[in-house]
Amino acid sequence: MVLKLYGSPVSTCTRRVAIVLHEKQVPFELHPIDFAKGEHKSPEFLTHQPFGQVPYIDDDGFILYESRAICHYIATKYAGQGTPLIPAGLHENALFQQAASVEMMNFNEHAEKAVFENIFKVWHGGKSDKEVFDKHIEKLSARLDVYDSILSKQKYVAGNEITLADLYHIPYGAMLPTAGSNIIETKPNVNRWFNEICSRPSWQAVKDGIKSTA
Repeated sequence: MVLKLYGSPVSTCTRRVAIVLHEKQVPFELHPIDFAKGEHKSPEFLTHQPFGQVPYIDDDGFILYESRAICHYIATKYAGQGTPLIPAGLHENALFQQAASVEMMNFNEHAEKAVFENIFKVWHGGKSDKEVFDKHIEKLSARLDVYDSILSKQKYVAGNEITLADLYHIPYGAMLPTAGSNIIETKPNVNRWFNEICSRPSWQAVKDGIKSTA
């Protein structure tokens, strides 16, 4: 059966999964979830995703949620097709796991909150707080200085081959300019790396919204 992806076509986390599906050349059906109608909080949805968040997948009856877990599952199940995204070697895999942890704790921690403050909060009728936004951009800038040093010595965040850890950065990183920050452009090695991963066909296919491929 065709893999089913449940989420919003423009959700950052749903697009994170869609990037990997494209990289691994896995056909999928998108089942859009309407936040305005509260579909993500419906009893039916909550039986599959008890936190009421997107995305989740249904892979022939196997239900899985949390975008990074889904990405890892897809990259593992379809290791033999598309772009290799999880290194097989002991040391290489350890460096990949390290980079994935760095993305979550040092990049996403601040990029997501900055984007929320100036975009998602406003979409939901709130008012952005410049002080909060600036605080997260300042912290992100300090983390990206370390990224810049790392990326001066290697092509990607886990070494010289692309991995899931690189792709994890794209959805929130790509929204930073819209949120009001060009912080990535100020770090030359980060800027080179980010422009390269964002030019990949997988992101180009989903950056303006996800469409089913099956």
